[in-house]
Parts: sequence; C-alpha cells; structure tokens
Amino acid sequence: MKKLLFVSMALGLLAGASLSAMAQTTGSVSKAEQTSAATYSDEEIVTAGHQFFGKASRDLAEAVQYVFRKQGEPTAYIVGEEAAGSFVGGLRYGEGTIYYKNGIKQRIYWQGPSVGFDFGANGSRSLVLIYNSESPEDIYGRFAGLEGSAYFVSGLGVNFQQKDEVILAPIRTGVGARLGANVGYLKYSSRPEWNPF
Repeated sequence: MKKLLFVSMALGLLAGASLSAMAQTTGSVSKAEQTSAATYSDEEIVTAGHQFFGKASRDLAEAVQYVFRKQGEPTAYIVGEEAAGSFVGGLRYGEGTIYYKNGIKQRIYWQGPSVGFDFGANGSRSLVLIYNSESPEDIYGRFAGLEGSAYFVSGLGVNFQQKDEVILAPIRTGVGARLGANVGYLKYSSRPEWNPF
C-alpha cells in the first residue's frame, strides 16, 4: 500500500514538472511569435521599398541592412515623398503613409527647419523605419536628428531621429544635391502644416 502511494506521488510530481516545463516553453514560444508578429523583417521592408522606390532601389537592401544592424526589426514604416531646399537655413516638407504590422494604416505629414553648411534643393522618396511605436500618435511631434548618424550608399542616405523612446530611421533617395552637414528636426503630424516650427 505504501509502495503504491509512493509510486503515485512520484508520478504526480513528474506530471506536474512536465506541465510546468511545457507551460514555460509554450510561454517563450508565444512571446517570440508575438514579437515577430509585431515587427517587420528585413525582407518585408526591402519588398515594400522595392515596390515604392522602383529602379532607385538598387542599393536599398544595403541601406536597410545597415539600419537593421543598428536598431533591429521596426514596428512600423512610412513610405512617402518630400521636397527640401537650403541656403544655410533650410526647410523640408513631406507626406506619406504609415503602416503598422497590426494593420493600422494612416496618412502622415512632416516638416522642419535645418541650419548648417548645406546648399541646394531636392525632391526625394522616403522610406522611414519606425522603432518602439504602437500607433501613429507616438510619432506626432518633433524628432531631432542624432549627431553622427548619417550614412550614405550610392544615391541613398540614412540618418536617425529620436523623440523619447521612439526612433525613426529615414532612408532617402536623391540626396546628392544636399550632402552638406546640417542640424535640425522634423515635426510629424496627422494633417499638413505650412509652419515648419
């Protein structure tokens, strides 16, 4: 009788341990799947960029890989167009659509000033990778450029901007006319605004 009781207790403990281990494993897999489901892979971003940039996307994969090495997988991205001009002081205006992995899609606008050794004008297409954001409301406001964050590959330029925990990585075409050094910020909004400040 005691032997039977001991065997059934041992089996009960073993079953409990197995269930606990399974729950932990399932929990970790679910968390990994959730993280993957909430972010974009480099392949998804490159595909979206190729569809938008067309022939100008030859070096897009290299620029995207650079951003992924620095920041990892983004939670959202913007595709859009912008115009900029500068003669020491400059202005930039743009508009596009923001896409989140959870299906949110919305128009977004940006504008901002810059100051520096930067002369010329250009129009460009932009692919902006977004980190640590769950909704467009996280993006509204001013994002300052991070010092020393510029990276150039052929006709594409990349830099990083930050506001609180949210980081943006704009990848732009047509940067050749404005390779000067500048400092400034961009203000993102839900509606177009003429005032860059």
